[in-house]
Amino acid sequence: MTLLKTVDSQLFQAEIPYKPMGKYAHFLTIRITESYPLFQTDGELNKARVRAGVKDKTTISRLSMFKRKQSTPERLVGRELLRKYELMKPEDCEYNVNFAMDNPDCIIYGFAIGDSGSEKSKVVVDTAFSITAFDESHETFTLNAPFENGTMASKGENGSKPGEVTSRINQQDHIRPQVFFPSIVTLKDPTEASFLYVFNNIMRTRHYGAQTTRTGRVRNELIGVVFADGEITSNLRWTQAIYDQMKANNSLNSPDPLDEDEVITAAKNAIETLMSQEFIVHTDFIGDAFESLLKEVKNLTANETGIKSILQKADAEAKAYANKHISKKKTAAKAGKE
Repeated sequence: MTLLKTVDSQLFQAEIPYKPMGKYAHFLTIRITESYPLFQTDGELNKARVRAGVKDKTTISRLSMFKRKQSTPERLVGRELLRKYELMKPEDCEYNVNFAMDNPDCIIYGFAIGDSGSEKSKVVVDTAFSITAFDESHETFTLNAPFENGTMASKGENGSKPGEVTSRINQQDHIRPQVFFPSIVTLKDPTEASFLYVFNNIMRTRHYGAQTTRTGRVRNELIGVVFADGEITSNLRWTQAIYDQMKANNSLNSPDPLDEDEVITAAKNAIETLMSQEFIVHTDFIGDAFESLLKEVKNLTANETGIKSILQKADAEAKAYANKHISKKKTAAKAGKE
């Protein structure tokens, strides 16, 4: 039984294939910071020096959001739902420790367990880049540790003198709110259930980067989905094309944050232009066509019956795939050791 009426079933695989079969679903996502997240390595914000636009040859530094900073929070949201609806037991599948190898998370997002086996991820996410330059997109905060009396001065504990100002001060760069990261999330050989599973994970995920319990609030705005028989443009080129559009429209008003409506409009126009240059067969759900799909997905995921139907179908497909292919890998690995 199909769950979606707005998408032709021929765009989906009937079951999860063992080898790549040339069907792709590309989720066109704009990630918008809504607090002060941290996307960093070795204590510094990730950034890259690149051209400002496709047409604009100026070189600028942009904030970078590495692929694992995007995919890991999304798959953890999916795992949480699988546990909630009792399709995954915590003791049977622990992330990066002991994968069960037969649930939607393991089969769709992949796993690697040494000699026990591995499964390549069917979700492809690449580094995303901020539309605005690094200097306009981050802020340096001074962090300190207040004492229990609410001040920065000690009361004489731990060998310090009463009234002495604490030296526990540190500085940390944070990404500002309303910084935009265009990101294309690609699902290879989607079934209807795996498509909805990944779609739902993207829409539900709210925190990215370090210190996710305290900051890192990010909202995902999906502007469309492209079904194709190959991969499409990169995050960087899409970002550069958006920058060119906004510059031409005089909507880059530094140091003020970008207007979200103008970013969304520029993103749609830019991706439509880029898709017209592709040498692949593609079916685009952008604009009004995507609104119908988005509404249908929302109706499914906004109630318990709908979300359970998605998860149960995805779980059945994952277990069928595992029984057919993962068990063979495990048997072959065991035979190789004997």
